[in-house]
Amino acid sequence: MNGKDIRMSRLFSGGKHPVIVAMDHGQTFGPVPGLIDFTAAAERLAEADGVLLAPQMLRFSGNLFKVRGAPLAITRLTWNTRLCEPWGYHEAQVTQAMTAERALALGADAIMAGIVLQTGSEWRDTENVSLFTQIAEECHRLGLPLIGEVFPAGEPEVGDEAFQDYILKGCRIIAELGAEAVKTFYTGPRFQEIVEATPVPVFALGAQKLENPLQALELAQTAIKAGARGVVFGRNVIQAAHPDRFLRALKAVVKDEVAPADAVRQFGPL
Repeated sequence: MNGKDIRMSRLFSGGKHPVIVAMDHGQTFGPVPGLIDFTAAAERLAEADGVLLAPQMLRFSGNLFKVRGAPLAITRLTWNTRLCEPWGYHEAQVTQAMTAERALALGADAIMAGIVLQTGSEWRDTENVSLFTQIAEECHRLGLPLIGEVFPAGEPEVGDEAFQDYILKGCRIIAELGAEAVKTFYTGPRFQEIVEATPVPVFALGAQKLENPLQALELAQTAIKAGARGVVFGRNVIQAAHPDRFLRALKAVVKDEVAPADAVRQFGPL
């Protein structure tokens, strides 16, 4: 048993699939609906298993992490132009925004770092890998779990053969580079192949805000049935009409296999 094991076991408490809420959008989007008042948004997420945020935003998280049984504080250490949607960047330049040691001092329980390959530049791909492995080594030294994020250089197209192949290979690569878990897209009917080929837990992300809460819950259910070990949902939680109720419904679907429609009836309106 080491620091990584202890922290990861908290994420998988009770042996159930974790529900992680992402609220790190501001570092690449600027202010977005649902996160204008960051402290109020954070304090609505007390029932999450983990919350993903920029490490500097720990200071604005109010009482979220200050109580017994609080969610894991998962902090993103990489800043990626591919995620900076408002300005249409397209080269997938990745840099490190903070060291893992500094994030640990601020209160981080786990680290997230992304990797982007097939950027159109072998030099850039190599630099992205080099940065990720440096972070992995530092996390190993500090006993911090590292959740890797596999993101495409271009627009994701669920069900597309090339997208499936990229995520399949990217998840295996990032696990072999040191990730303890992987956050990535649900790719469609062949997602199970990705899970089977990745020797660490794969978490499915929620991506864009879906039209209604039922669709988001159905996405979570489909991903879990295909083998995802948990979910990382952001806008579908924080931009819900009632984020706390939606989070309870999401946990029921992911952890207890409640049917999405039943979860809507039980916890709604969402």
